[in-house]
Amino acid sequence: MRHLFPLLTFLLALAFPWHMSAQSDCGWNPDYDGDNQVGVADLLGLLGVFEEQDSDNDGIWDSQDDCIGIEDPCGVCNGTGTDDDADGLCDDIDDCVGVYDECGVCNGPGPDVPVIEDIVVFYDSAYIEAFDFWFVYEVGADTTFSYVCATPGCTDPEAGNFNPEAVIEDGSCVYGPAECGGASTVDFDGHTYDLVAIGDQCWFAENLRTEHYANGDAIPGNLSDSEWTSTSSGAQTVFGEGSSTVYDGSDDEVANLATYGRLYNWYAVDDARGLCPSGWHVPTDGEWMTLEMELGMSSSEANSIGWRGTDQGAQLKSSSSDTPSWDGTNVSGFSALPGGLRSASLGFFGSEGIDGYWWSASPIGTSFAWFRGLSPSDDVGRFDGSVVDGFSVRCVRD
Repeated sequence: MRHLFPLLTFLLALAFPWHMSAQSDCGWNPDYDGDNQVGVADLLGLLGVFEEQDSDNDGIWDSQDDCIGIEDPCGVCNGTGTDDDADGLCDDIDDCVGVYDECGVCNGPGPDVPVIEDIVVFYDSAYIEAFDFWFVYEVGADTTFSYVCATPGCTDPEAGNFNPEAVIEDGSCVYGPAECGGASTVDFDGHTYDLVAIGDQCWFAENLRTEHYANGDAIPGNLSDSEWTSTSSGAQTVFGEGSSTVYDGSDDEVANLATYGRLYNWYAVDDARGLCPSGWHVPTDGEWMTLEMELGMSSSEANSIGWRGTDQGAQLKSSSSDTPSWDGTNVSGFSALPGGLRSASLGFFGSEGIDGYWWSASPIGTSFAWFRGLSPSDDVGRFDGSVVDGFSVRCVRD
């Protein structure tokens, strides 16, 4: 800010020599405002002669003043904004014109939900001599309570998303492991998938069966053998569908879909539209390794190629007591089943009831990608498969 007074004093000395009387014959009256005194207002008038003024009397020359007038609460010069609650924010951009109560509600009533903290019951007794018996009876009770905020949420301690601060049940309770966000199932494209937490990961506990990408676009299906082997875009199939040759398995499409889900080529896995629902994805090769090491496989084994590990395959496979069943222990809850494959070279179906194969999202060059295999043995296979092969798919939580 440039203050007026040093400059005014200087200008006064120039304009009014000390020997000059108020009655000057120079033709200009220094008493600018006519109050018979030469003061600040007169000096400001003098400055007007030099084309400099302070029109809003805020002590800043107009030439240096960002606002000639008054800024409203929104910082707009000569604006019309209001600030009824005097919090420095204009009402039209203020989240709360007023005050937030203790519960964070604008102009709310504050804590107003009564919660019982304790109930005290008072008893007395009388001795009945004739019966040699003490009779105990209630004489009164007292209740202590406090008021809390009306916080909605899940109030069931057994739920995965239990909120100890909630006092109003809002129906949001979900029941499942924390790694799965408290959920035990997820709905996608008309089917409800069971979930399982293994270590810090959350997996689908069954194979994917969707006919659509996550954005709703259809994934091509019902391809003939020649179409399957020659396609260079995403495709899905059900084991045994159409007139394709079936080795080692059933051609009952309905039963196969219900038990094993669908088979997908890797082009579908890699499609930017996504095979899994929002919040989920096809696991990478590294995420498969994380799963295997959580079940006890060493890091060196996990990073090797071929059949690896000890009993990790058995831990992943459904047991004989599961429905549907396989020959594993299923201590992981992964519930893997031998869903077979569709061949990249001839388009036929095979290995159903014997082996299971699952894609990873990790490519190897342009023609191959990593996948996992389970067989009647107890180990886990890590191999490279042709991107045209048809394998099962599991989803893992983001």
